[in-house]
Amino acid sequence: MQTFDSDGTTIAYIDVPAKGGSGDPIVLIHGFASNHAVNWVNTLWVNTLSEAGRRVVALDNRGHGESEKLYEPEAYGSDIMAQDTRRLLDHLGIERADIMGYSMGARISAYLALDNPERVRSVLLGGLGLHLVEGKGLPNGIAEALEAPAGEKAPNLTAAAFRTFAEQTKSDLRALAACMRGSRQTLSREEVSQIEAPTLVTVGTLDTVAGSAPALAALMPHAKSLELPNRDHSTAVGDKLHRQGVLAFLDERP
Repeated sequence: MQTFDSDGTTIAYIDVPAKGGSGDPIVLIHGFASNHAVNWVNTLWVNTLSEAGRRVVALDNRGHGESEKLYEPEAYGSDIMAQDTRRLLDHLGIERADIMGYSMGARISAYLALDNPERVRSVLLGGLGLHLVEGKGLPNGIAEALEAPAGEKAPNLTAAAFRTFAEQTKSDLRALAACMRGSRQTLSREEVSQIEAPTLVTVGTLDTVAGSAPALAALMPHAKSLELPNRDHSTAVGDKLHRQGVLAFLDERP
C-alpha cells in the first residue's frame, strides 16, 4: 500500500490501473471495522472494476487498516473522513471520480457528494438507505463492546458481532470505538435532495441496518435504487447482482 498525508493524518491506499478501457477512476470507501482488502479486494470488487476498464483507488479510512489510528471521537466526523477522500483525489491528481461506499463508507460518500460535488462524477451508496436521513439502524453498545475486556459479554448480538469482526480483521478496537462514537451523523432530507450527481442506492432485502433504498433514492433528483434479494448487511456487499448492477450503472451514467 501507499500512504499520503491528509491534513496531518496518514492515510493508506491502493491505486490499481485499469486492465483495459478508458481507465475512468473510481474510489472505494469501506465500511466500519473493515478495510480496503476485506471490503473490496476479497469480495472481487477491485478485480471486477479493473477488468471492466476502471482505475480503482481504495483507501483505508482513518482508524482502520493501515491508516493512522486516532482515539478521539471528534476526529471521525463523516465530513472529516469525506475530506480524506477529497485530499486523496488531490494527491493523485484526479479531478473527478465515481465514488462508491458501503455502509459507513456510503455515508462518507454522501457527505463528499454534498460538500464537493465538483469532484464526484457519480455516487454509489451500498448498504445504506433511508437511515442516512433517519439515523436508525445500529443499536447502542457497539463502542462499549469494542472497549470491553476480552471475553466480556456484549450488550446485544450486533455489538458482539462487530467485536468479533473487528478482532478477525485485527483492528485497533479503541480507535474503532472512537470512530463509532464520532461518525454516525445524518443528513437532512433537504441536504440529500441537493446531491445532484447520478446516484445508485443498493441494499439487500434482508438488511435491517440500512433502511429503504427506494425511499432514499426518491429524495434525490438523479437517483435510482437496486434491491438485492435475500441479502443482508453482511452478504450484500459482494453479491454478484450488486456487481452487475454497479457495472451497468457506470456504463450508463453521463
